[in-house]
Amino acid sequence: MPMTLRLTDEEAEALRRRADLEARSMQDVVRQAVREYVENHSRADLLDQVLDDELPRYAEALDRLGQ
Repeated sequence: MPMTLRLTDEEAEALRRRADLEARSMQDVVRQAVREYVENHSRADLLDQVLDDELPRYAEALDRLGQ
């Protein structure tokens, strides 16, 4: 799916340097960054959900451990 990504001059230059260092296209670097961002945030969201669902079940035991 095509999209337009608008970067500042500084962002574009940093991306260009990174792509050159890795001998990759700027597009490839951006696509990898997006994949990593989505994956990392998806894991964090899942962990938050599990903690929200399960932590109350063990609240009393955790309180006792903390004493």
